[in-house]
Amino acid sequence: MLDRSRLGGAITVFVMVGLSAQLAKDALDFERAMDAADEVRECHNITGSVEYLLRVEVDNLADYKAFHSETLGVLPQVGSITSHFSLGSSKDLRA
Repeated sequence: MLDRSRLGGAITVFVMVGLSAQLAKDALDFERAMDAADEVRECHNITGSVEYLLRVEVDNLADYKAFHSETLGVLPQVGSITSHFSLGSSKDLRA
């Protein structure tokens, strides 16, 4: 079992992202931007009140603030951002 705190990315944030429009081009542009963002470990297109669920890993709150404002916050496709910080995991099967 790997000690994630020693690998970096000590803080895990689950981020719900709503797009401002429902155009296929907007979704593709958003997915490309998330693919290029090193902090984003997973990007899921989901059903419900928002279009995407991200698993983001950062070393500290300042790094998350930078990701939130300088990566997500500048994308014209993004209509809403809701961040949920993980306090711990009782089950995590990732190696």
